[in-house]
Amino acid sequence: MCDGAPDGAVLRAAGLPDLDLGAVTDGEGDPLVFATVSGAHLYGFPSRDSDVDLRGAHLLPTAALVGLREPDETRSWTADRDGVEVDLVTHDLRKFARLMLRRNGYVLEQLLSPLVVRTSAAHEELMALAPAVLTRHHAHHYRGFATTQWRLFEKTGELKPLLYTLRVLLTGIHLMDSGRVQAHLPTLLGLVTAPSYVPELVEAKAEAEHGPVAELVGVARLREDVSALHARLDAAQAASALPDAPGGHDALHDLVVRARLGTAQG
Repeated sequence: MCDGAPDGAVLRAAGLPDLDLGAVTDGEGDPLVFATVSGAHLYGFPSRDSDVDLRGAHLLPTAALVGLREPDETRSWTADRDGVEVDLVTHDLRKFARLMLRRNGYVLEQLLSPLVVRTSAAHEELMALAPAVLTRHHAHHYRGFATTQWRLFEKTGELKPLLYTLRVLLTGIHLMDSGRVQAHLPTLLGLVTAPSYVPELVEAKAEAEHGPVAELVGVARLREDVSALHARLDAAQAASALPDAPGGHDALHDLVVRARLGTAQG
């Protein structure tokens, strides 16, 4: 099902190591609908020692769904490639479509990631359907994720959870305002008003995956700024033109059926 080679220049520009990520995904038991890079490379603040996170969707054969055995709809593995830890997590297309219909910003970021390793016609269709599933309630995903990462930052004092906190709040605000998913923090800084020290945090994290915030910015100011971003997300959700419920159910159903039957007939 997969076709198209990854754009090496785009992947290198995102700070990814010089690995053949297309080859890394070879050998999967079932066809890949797509595989993209997620994590810190997608978010725009990778470190020299960052892992490579690949996410995507695969297509189970029809026979796996019609018998008595429950299919394994989610698959994952982690491997070392030339000293770099690479992990791949994929969902069966049906499960991925169901996740799209929930208020799950994470799977939409994976789907729309510009760091494409494997793609297909079904991937293109999924991306085209993404705007239809967006709702104002996706703000809950970003609010909850930010809260979890902030608690982790309070325990560790590390740059990584702090940047995740700031990134998801800015992504949520931008989504509520514009109806567009943007996960890349440096790009968001040109779209949404953010604390002035964020570029300095990104630069510092480039040196170490688990580096400390240390003297870069005081905790009191961080707490004030994060609280203000939460308030802005609340206000953006209240004013958002996004609908209350997702659309695209029928189109996603049709896509899953066509992809499954096409594979079975092939």
